[in-house]
Amino acid sequence: MDTVNNSILQIARYNLQQTADRIALDEAVLNRIADPKETIELRLSPVLKDGRVANMSAFISRHSDILGPAKGGIRMTSSVTMDEVIGLSMEMTWKTSLIGVPFGGGKSGIRYDGTSLSSEDKERVIRSFARSAKRHFGPELYIPAPDMGTNERDMGHIRDCISYSEGTSITKGCFVTGKPIIIGGIPGRRAATGKGVVYTIIAACGKLGIEPQKMSVVIQGFGNVGSEAARELVTQGAKIIAVSDVSGGLLNEQGIDIEELVKYTSQYGSIEGFDRGDPMPKESIFNIPCECLIPAASGSQITTENVGQINAAIIAEGANAPTTPGADDILNNRGIFVIPDILCNAGGVFVSYLEYVQETQHEQMMVEQVENRLYKRMTGTFETVYTYSQSKGMTMRNASMEIALNRVVDGITARGLLP
Repeated sequence: MDTVNNSILQIARYNLQQTADRIALDEAVLNRIADPKETIELRLSPVLKDGRVANMSAFISRHSDILGPAKGGIRMTSSVTMDEVIGLSMEMTWKTSLIGVPFGGGKSGIRYDGTSLSSEDKERVIRSFARSAKRHFGPELYIPAPDMGTNERDMGHIRDCISYSEGTSITKGCFVTGKPIIIGGIPGRRAATGKGVVYTIIAACGKLGIEPQKMSVVIQGFGNVGSEAARELVTQGAKIIAVSDVSGGLLNEQGIDIEELVKYTSQYGSIEGFDRGDPMPKESIFNIPCECLIPAASGSQITTENVGQINAAIIAEGANAPTTPGADDILNNRGIFVIPDILCNAGGVFVSYLEYVQETQHEQMMVEQVENRLYKRMTGTFETVYTYSQSKGMTMRNASMEIALNRVVDGITARGLLP
């Protein structure tokens, strides 16, 4: 059933408890991973260009480092909370475990509306955060990346801030991923999450007997993940018939011109006003019949109140925790195939791992190498989860969580229980 307010932390804890019950996890081990290993709250007071002091809170959660240093992005919104950051860091623990990279789960949050800032003032905020949080970052500790409200430019400023403080031209190891390519980033990182979503969708189509070339797709959220997934799906022959963002929705049963829409949103900031489709309320996005629905906006979007509107064969969770537990049960009972978030959107953290390896070993990878490895890892992991789910007679979400949690438990056992 649905939790009280379906927060990301409540959903993460619910999924953990349900999985722990199924695998009969020892209570002592469960208690060890039910809460983050470390949380940090910071106060930032950067001076903006006009002389104002912008006071704000920032949060860091290192949920687990059992399988390696914590990994997870920096979220910058006016509403981000410590609970949200903790919940997202837990999700990252399961995601990195499932996709098979040697990382644990972490997350950061800066409580401020970055969209209200000029690019110069945003840089001041990001550098203030980097200076304050520097002792909590490190290749063996916690490696942040872009998330909602931050981008590769911000990661470049963090890297520069850290190297400057050390008096070096580069950082001693990989302190941050998702950087601009010119200063150590990796080609293909920006598109990685969206492409990974599509690779799992194509794999699901193969299991369900759906032809991608005849597939109609609806996408909620047209940010980095939604737009890149749309572009990749079009190359696979699929037709994007509806999209939405915070400004509203757009419907075109003949197929939306995605490249033109990407250009439009890059110029104007949203899909509002794009005239190659019919405008509709953003709340109507789940009403559109389709073969595949991609929730790629924010958490808790598919609930018990609106799940009955959905008419799709596949739901591919591009966002983190977009489906509440109660709605998930209903989708399962209706036979809708859900590709869970910790599998579906894990392409970004996998390519972040490749960037980490590249910087650690002072290598340079070509985009063809990155995309080939991403495709193999996403499709291979999908096959592992699908086979497990079929053998156990369970949903893809439950199978993903069991595989991920068992690997973390194996890591605890391998390390030993004593400090």
